[in-house]
Amino acid sequence: MSERIYDAIVVGGGPSGATAAADLAAAGRTVLLLDRAGRIKPCGGAVPPRLMQDFDIPQSLLVARARSARMISPSDRKVDMPVGDIGYVGMVDRDVFDEWLRKRAAEAGAERLTGTFEQIERDERGTIVCYRRERGGETERVRTRLVIGADGARSAVARQNIANAERMPCVFAYHEIIRSPETDSDVFDGSRCDVFYQGKLSPDFYAWVFPHGETASIGLGSANKGFPLRETVATMRGELGLEECETIRKEGAPIPLKPLKRWDNGVDVIVAGDAAGVVAPASGEGIYYAMTGGRYVAQAAEEFLSTAKPKALRLARKRFMHEHGKVFWVLGMMQYFWYSSDKRRERFVTMCADKDVQQLTWQAYMNKRLVRTKPLAHARIFLKDCAHLLGLRAAA
Repeated sequence: MSERIYDAIVVGGGPSGATAAADLAAAGRTVLLLDRAGRIKPCGGAVPPRLMQDFDIPQSLLVARARSARMISPSDRKVDMPVGDIGYVGMVDRDVFDEWLRKRAAEAGAERLTGTFEQIERDERGTIVCYRRERGGETERVRTRLVIGADGARSAVARQNIANAERMPCVFAYHEIIRSPETDSDVFDGSRCDVFYQGKLSPDFYAWVFPHGETASIGLGSANKGFPLRETVATMRGELGLEECETIRKEGAPIPLKPLKRWDNGVDVIVAGDAAGVVAPASGEGIYYAMTGGRYVAQAAEEFLSTAKPKALRLARKRFMHEHGKVFWVLGMMQYFWYSSDKRRERFVTMCADKDVQQLTWQAYMNKRLVRTKPLAHARIFLKDCAHLLGLRAAA
């Protein structure tokens, strides 16, 4: 009896891996989806309407719809940014959302397996994925034509197979899922996302309180390895009057800051999602980009499997960066300039009060592309941005 060889083994069952597995299985490929048990990524859980449309996600998975965002400056100035008539920010619980995506991949024909990836081996017959079903168990092996690494920012697949993957810059995120207050107030509103641009809460990123219906996510991120994440979240909860809310779970994980320059090894491995570094700078948004990257990886994988030409794997990154590279560049520049000091954070929050900034920000978020239809508004924003950066305009 001949040994089974999968067309693709997807390591990691988050939004990117589950999307890639579902797309490939729907195309008729034999797919094994290998995922660790009990893994929930710390995440604010925000998803734009375009994600719901592009990936056919049911509204029933939304646990809340945020209608505004509140930006809080170092001086505690609060600027509300209403979404208006153009949509909402959907909120999902990652444990439920990710499992739904994995089940959809299985319904499309992907085989699910719970286990921990160890390494990739190669012999004269091809590629072998080594994994363990449980801690302390024996190593098991399965053959495949292609490995898709979607196993997070510290991806073992990437570090073992993609040059310089271990150098990916990251922010470490930590959050606590708490029971939401029973009634809304100025401190907590179940229809509003609060974002804190304060150096005391994060010296180089931001902190947040995001509503999830019956629960809420309160957390922060920082690339500063010595920054006390847990202690700072505890301080936040105390200052906001949320310390008495029931804590449901606590989670932490790295979030990448920049896409890898290469997503494949030119032979039999390609990475996707956080493993490829596709999290938006400045905002830290990753679900939409992970799923989009997973889809592009599936398309490139299908071409590779059809032609047996490894260069087809390069198409995933090329297509992703063609569509989203400019947005990532702009957001990277924003983070570099505006998150560098409390003085600049104060000016950044002041800019958020501008109606032009609010309108174009929400349109770009909803549509996931730079808005080019209002050149005069862009010109006004550019001039205001320069004035704030150079200190020619008051911060408040």
